[in-house]
Amino acid sequence: MIPRKTITRLLLTAALLLFVLPECRAQGGRGFWHQEWTVDQGDSIALVHILPVYVFSRPVDLRRYQRLVHAVKKVYPVAKAAREKMANMEEELCRLKTRKEQRQYIRGIYHQIKDEYTPVVRHMTRTQGRVLLKLIDRETEYTAYEVLKEFRGGFVAGFWQGISRIFGQNLKSEYDKEGEDRLIEQIVIYYEAGLL
Repeated sequence: MIPRKTITRLLLTAALLLFVLPECRAQGGRGFWHQEWTVDQGDSIALVHILPVYVFSRPVDLRRYQRLVHAVKKVYPVAKAAREKMANMEEELCRLKTRKEQRQYIRGIYHQIKDEYTPVVRHMTRTQGRVLLKLIDRETEYTAYEVLKEFRGGFVAGFWQGISRIFGQNLKSEYDKEGEDRLIEQIVIYYEAGLL
């Protein structure tokens, strides 16, 4: 005879598999990337690709990770807006015929961006600023220095690069999703999937 506790555990496990996992899948699969089903010798087998879980040995590492998550959540929408504005600007600049019209257009966009994003940028921390520079490179495929040089000129880009170096930043920093920015890339993927 099977003990009552074992039967209860089996029923709870079956209920979990029948009711909770389909709900998770319908919600976008919180806790796992996706689920696949394969058939092996007539048996259906679920293959669940589980998200990696970070375990931090020191509390300071956990706080750094949480700070990075907060920074990505705050600046990622700004980087996406930068991508849209860059695409619109490039399209409009190709349409304009003369260099004078292009300069006037760039000047107008510059003042529009400055008015819109100066309050946001002024309230950023250094970490958020560093993450914003990386995410702008990720989204637009141009470093912040290249964007400044293209649209405002080499002198202005060099000036702001010097200022940023004084404060420990680098406008020429590139996004490396396989290397040092691996953690930022994973946070962005989680953010886009709605897991954060």
